[in-house]
Amino acid sequence: MDRTEAESPIEVTVKPALRSDTTDADVAVLAPGTMEALGIADGEPVSVESGDRVALARARTGASETTGPETVRLGRPLRRSLAVEVDDPVRLTGVSPRSADRLTVAIPPIGPDAMALDLREALVDRVLVAGQTVTVGDGGEAAGGHTADASHAIPVHVEETNPEGPVVVREWTAISVSRSSLEGRASAPAAGATTGYDEVGGLDAAVGRVRELVELPLSSPELFGALAVEPPAGVVLYGPPGTGKTLLVRALAAESGLPLVSLRASELVSGGANGREELDAALAEAEEAAPSILLLDDLGALSDDQAGERGYDCTTRLVSALDDADPDARVAVVGTTTRPDELDPALRRAGRFDHEVEVPVPDRDGRREILEIHTRGVPLADDVDLEAIAERTHGFVGADLERLVREAAIRSIRRHGLGPDEEGSVDAETLESLSVAATDLDAALRAIDPSALREVFVEVPDATWADVGGLEGTTKRLRETVQWPLEYPEAFERVDLRPATGVLLYGPPGTGKTLLAKVVANEAASNFISIKGPELLNKYVGESEKGVREVFEKARANAPTVLFFDEIDALAAERGGASADSGVSERVVSQLLTELDGLEELEDVVVIATTNRPDLLDDALLRPGRFDRHVHVGVPDEEARRAIFAVHTRDRPLADDVDLDALAARTEGYVGADIEAVCREAAANAVREFVDGGGSGTEGIVLTAEGFDAAIEEVGEGRDGRETRFAGPDPLDPGTDAG
Repeated sequence: MDRTEAESPIEVTVKPALRSDTTDADVAVLAPGTMEALGIADGEPVSVESGDRVALARARTGASETTGPETVRLGRPLRRSLAVEVDDPVRLTGVSPRSADRLTVAIPPIGPDAMALDLREALVDRVLVAGQTVTVGDGGEAAGGHTADASHAIPVHVEETNPEGPVVVREWTAISVSRSSLEGRASAPAAGATTGYDEVGGLDAAVGRVRELVELPLSSPELFGALAVEPPAGVVLYGPPGTGKTLLVRALAAESGLPLVSLRASELVSGGANGREELDAALAEAEEAAPSILLLDDLGALSDDQAGERGYDCTTRLVSALDDADPDARVAVVGTTTRPDELDPALRRAGRFDHEVEVPVPDRDGRREILEIHTRGVPLADDVDLEAIAERTHGFVGADLERLVREAAIRSIRRHGLGPDEEGSVDAETLESLSVAATDLDAALRAIDPSALREVFVEVPDATWADVGGLEGTTKRLRETVQWPLEYPEAFERVDLRPATGVLLYGPPGTGKTLLAKVVANEAASNFISIKGPELLNKYVGESEKGVREVFEKARANAPTVLFFDEIDALAAERGGASADSGVSERVVSQLLTELDGLEELEDVVVIATTNRPDLLDDALLRPGRFDRHVHVGVPDEEARRAIFAVHTRDRPLADDVDLDALAARTEGYVGADIEAVCREAAANAVREFVDGGGSGTEGIVLTAEGFDAAIEEVGEGRDGRETRFAGPDPLDPGTDAG
């Protein structure tokens, strides 16, 4: 029985196709439940209807995290054929196509691309119905490739099928071209319209907001008229470089079929008077093509110090143009910037750029989408796990991820021994064997710094809990405070528990405070921003506070983040004392207090600070809500010293006479750094004996008990004169000591 009679249509909402979900243009990606309700399996045809338009596609099951139960992901060719946009409703029905005996199609006027087109090869095995427009030609992986992105894709309009109804094209199907093709019935895609929402990953919220502020006023101005309000005058997209601000505007123009007029603000500044003429010309062009979008890229160039008077003149001219613009002209002005706070306030008031949309650094799911986009045509080895890569690329924006894939491809070419010195062309078999492996991506990842963290980024440390010896109580408390809120947020929500904002690690030098912070950042799979206390201090008024503010802004933008202040006593000493720094320290402390518990909350940001002198810190920093977890990292006992010796000797060859228990007993009062120094000195003694003995046969090099004795004596002499500030009681309230 025909499925069209057996199954009722299901109404779903259109979403853009992800490149990873489709290998050709005629695929409808559905949730497993929707596939079951339609009674179809992967690869079987489905009818997609909107109004009086219908198109056939092959169904494919989408990943649960990217495809909702009431949505269908369609590529642009299908959306254009159905005349639907993202978030429009369509009806789905399972169908049983018959083999096509004859097919009549219409194509654009004959040109070089159409002349080279083999219609039969391009249409074989595709499911079609009369009235549907499909794209064929260069750009896909095979016939029917992902031609939505191909500059040479050719639209083919299906005029008639025999038999009628849904059909599948076979090798023997007779295909004829209608005379109406000479009249240009099937129009080619607009030049430059090669970017759609399926090219934009991880920006669903920004896409929805921009469509409301830009597309809706242009496509349905009557809605604003009915409410007697003016549509938005201008919209600013802001965010770090490389997040996709310009790409988003181009995708919006392509998807909505609106003309796009682009102008870079830097061109206005560099052009002087001619720059003002360019602005007038761009405005006139946009008004002539209305409804249209005028894109002013990089508005921050108007406020650069180098712009000076020219920047001010261009800003004044732009303000005047926005004020003089006819609200009925149906021109949407969109600007982009990486520094919204530096824009002239005159640009940001109501009636000009009165709406601002953040294009943020993508989160893990967003990074996964972007990676899928950029690896769609890349032959990936079986060991490549995009989910794991997305997890490891904190702070990476879309441009970074694109560069990551390109760098991995270059390393793959190098790994296959295909360098610039190769003579002649590469044979087809070698090309077929090329693939990007996990090792290529790992190597590329180590070579790329994330743009969103470039100014303050410190690579996520590779230290683990196995590198920490003898601090069981301290590590347990740190896991609870830092790691658990990031790994088990639902548990904290269940009991309405707000995670701690700050953790203060204090204790004698060398006890492992900095190491603990690095381990926590690594184990929590978080960004790690390390700030040395003194480096934020600046002699110019306001610069130190600005530095603190920018660091916290970076941490918020790239959450989850561990923000680490080393030697915080140099930055946040107690206020009110005599000082020769003109009050800089007091202002820095005030700024720190504001950032830690101000109006803007630190979500998924944990601040860890270390100090050898907690008695010097301002009391306001230590109250609950700020650095409310005080963890004492003290001098290790004998059992802890034994564990630390085990950590620092696990990769070193030990002689049979080395007794770690005896070494731990002999090193009373030694901290972790001292024990590391002892092990390092013992290793140096072993190398010294090897060299003095002639230097042959490294297999015999071992660390001996005698070498450790000499090392302890050497390190002990350096310790004798060292001050031990924490020999007495805990300087902080014992009730808050979690160690």
